[in-house]
Amino acid sequence: MHGISRRQFTTQMCTLSGTLLGSKILGATAFAEQALPSSGALLSRMKWLNEPASANISGDRIVVRSRRKTDFWRKTFYGYVTDNGHFFHLPVSGDFDFEARVDGQYAALYDQAGLMVRIDAQNWVKCGTEFFDNARHASVVFTREFSDWSTMNDLATTGPVWWRVVRKPDSLETLCSIDGKNFTSVRMGYLVPSAAAEVGIMCAAPEGEGFQCIFDNLKLTMHGK
Repeated sequence: MHGISRRQFTTQMCTLSGTLLGSKILGATAFAEQALPSSGALLSRMKWLNEPASANISGDRIVVRSRRKTDFWRKTFYGYVTDNGHFFHLPVSGDFDFEARVDGQYAALYDQAGLMVRIDAQNWVKCGTEFFDNARHASVVFTREFSDWSTMNDLATTGPVWWRVVRKPDSLETLCSIDGKNFTSVRMGYLVPSAAAEVGIMCAAPEGEGFQCIFDNLKLTMHGK
């Protein structure tokens, strides 16, 4: 790692892992990778936590309209707990990558759409595009009883952005991409080790009347030694 930053090293490794398929060698350790069903097949296996105003699946994409006054947040700064955002998910055990292309008609304060990994109501991570200060931002919230929040400028002012989550035994990394090929690491944090997590797509409209968002190109890859 001499001569490069930790962020550069992580980004290079995540780009490499997203490119390699099948059984690969990373250093001296062999990892078997198993790509699970296609985007459309994944959607058919998922279910809602908090159903949205509408959701329509066509082939490998889903168009969702969120309900008003919805969010996922716990306590920090605002003092309240809100757990009524929309989460379309399936259970996954072990280490994995999950990604999707996300777009939305973001207009009201805190309109948001992206990915979520959830152990339970007190332990979860969400990441995606969120609208505030009249602009789109790449947003990540890690929650372990109390939520925190980090943001940066979104990769695009209009149109879709790919998001990816990478789970390891006690951590989760969030990454985003403008082309679905070259991913930038946004944040890594602690996630409670568990035999299984719920993984999927999420959206919410904390302040607005609800908005439309589109998810496609879902991909789930399992990792095992």
